[in-house]
Amino acid sequence: MKDHHINIFWSDEDGGYIADIPDLEACSAFGASPSEALAEVERAKSAWLEAARAEGKPIPEPTYRPARHAIS
Repeated sequence: MKDHHINIFWSDEDGGYIADIPDLEACSAFGASPSEALAEVERAKSAWLEAARAEGKPIPEPTYRPARHAIS
C-alpha cells in the first residue's frame, strides 16, 4: 500500500523540526524533535483528509518521492 511521503527537516528560522506532506497542500507541522514533528504531522494529515472528505474535495494520490542518489 502506498502512502503519502513525509519530509522532516530542521528549520533554523523556527528553531525546531518541520514535517510536511508534499502531496497534501499546506499540510505541515512543527515539533521540538523529529518524532514530535512526525506525530504532529500525522494528526494534521488526519484533519486534512477529514476536511477534504467533508467538503467533497478530491484526495491526491501519493505521487511525491524524493530523488535517490546512488552511493559509491
